[in-house]
Amino acid sequence: MSEDINIKAEQEELEVEQDINSLRQIRVDKLKALQNAGKDPFEITTAEPTIVTKEINERFEELENQDVCICGRIMTWRDMGKANFIDVHDRSGRMQVYVRVNDIGEETFAEFKKWDIGDIVEVKGFVFRTRRGEISIHAKEVKLLSKSLLPLPEKFHGLKDTDTRYRQRYLDLIVNPEVKDTFIKRSKIISSMRNYLDNIGFIEVETPMLNTIPGGAAARPFTTHHNALDLDMYMRIAPELYLKRLIVGGMEKVYEIGRQFRNEGMSVKHNPEFTTIELYEAYTDYYGMMDITEELIRNASKEACGTLKVSYQGVEIDLESPFTRLTMVDAVKEYAGVDFAQFIGDDEKARQVAKDLGIEIKKDACWGEILNEAFEEKVEEKLVQPTFIMDYPVEVSPLTKRKPDSPKLTERFELFITSREFANAYSELNDPIDQMERFKHQMELREAGDDEANMLDDDFVKSLEYGMPPTGGMGMGIDRLTMLLTDSSSIRDVLLFPTMKPLDK
Repeated sequence: MSEDINIKAEQEELEVEQDINSLRQIRVDKLKALQNAGKDPFEITTAEPTIVTKEINERFEELENQDVCICGRIMTWRDMGKANFIDVHDRSGRMQVYVRVNDIGEETFAEFKKWDIGDIVEVKGFVFRTRRGEISIHAKEVKLLSKSLLPLPEKFHGLKDTDTRYRQRYLDLIVNPEVKDTFIKRSKIISSMRNYLDNIGFIEVETPMLNTIPGGAAARPFTTHHNALDLDMYMRIAPELYLKRLIVGGMEKVYEIGRQFRNEGMSVKHNPEFTTIELYEAYTDYYGMMDITEELIRNASKEACGTLKVSYQGVEIDLESPFTRLTMVDAVKEYAGVDFAQFIGDDEKARQVAKDLGIEIKKDACWGEILNEAFEEKVEEKLVQPTFIMDYPVEVSPLTKRKPDSPKLTERFELFITSREFANAYSELNDPIDQMERFKHQMELREAGDDEANMLDDDFVKSLEYGMPPTGGMGMGIDRLTMLLTDSSSIRDVLLFPTMKPLDK
């Protein structure tokens, strides 16, 4: 039975492909006819729209009976003989256009009738309202600017298949105009971050994407090869160590917005290349970073959504109230019922607690690693509203300053919203001797088989030996923030061109 269904599906797919091929040939023949008549649309190099469709709708009272020019793609067509209505879509929206033989002439109208849905056109005419009350343009002139050789997906069913939408984003943007809104919001989110940081004295910088040592995060890197230098290199996993070198150099307030590359799993929350913002400020600590993080997110929400209360997958998220602040120890105590503060540094006791909680750990796991595992397994999924989790164990924070009153812990926080990590921040470690010891520990982990452990960066340690002031640093994933503020369930919905496995030829 299932074999019959598969055969039927393959037959239907073949019929659709054959149908598309025949429709394409009809359009190619139309193009050749135009070219033979000396009217090749692909020879047109420019057009001059005077307005976008959204503005016409917003300013109708002022523009009624005034001449305008718009350019866009034909998306629907209603043929009424010697008068036709077409819908033209531009970047801002749609506009109905009334095209009549008496206005554009018989020869032009005959050519116009051979155009297709999907063609890109220029329309000149005056603004009016139809008898049914729809704001429209009464065409005086129409011109074909570009020929669409492939038919768009059928109007009423549209483009629903997510795999096709991600692989052919251009088609997704044409057929599903609401998708464009997601990426307009993404642009506003990034702009709001730049504006906020620029206004408080930060400098935007750029650091290398090709690294000889992948540093600044625990992640598996992508490798590449530099032919001129005959050198294997890594795509960066984080810009952190370069940005902190700039703090050493006296720049004091720096940030970078850019792509990171991590050769790890793919899911609705993870893409191998993703965008972050990282910032570093001298003479502050992780509390200062908490304040900046809250402001960045609030400004982004106001700019993109116009509100500080957003809905994500049916749950209202409150970005207006001060974000909750909990230490990791207190969070595990509240949600898992175990107070790790009662046995700080007692590895044996921690292993027993892990067993009692049903947490799988490494045989030689220590107190700090087990605390972190308990948090990830028992607490993280419960952090729906914005929550800063503070004071991480030193074992999982190799670049972070220790807490003076509790050296097993560090001055680090991560921000969680909707049970996902959004930001990671430290009071940055500026002791070069301590930093070297932590790098050595990371190298031991690498030698034991942990390919996500940090590599030793001698030059970064050398920079610290020249002296780095007390510094706060923070990194935030822009893709996940965009998911939150656009109510998108998958990271692929907020990436214009997500990483996809190639289709078999």
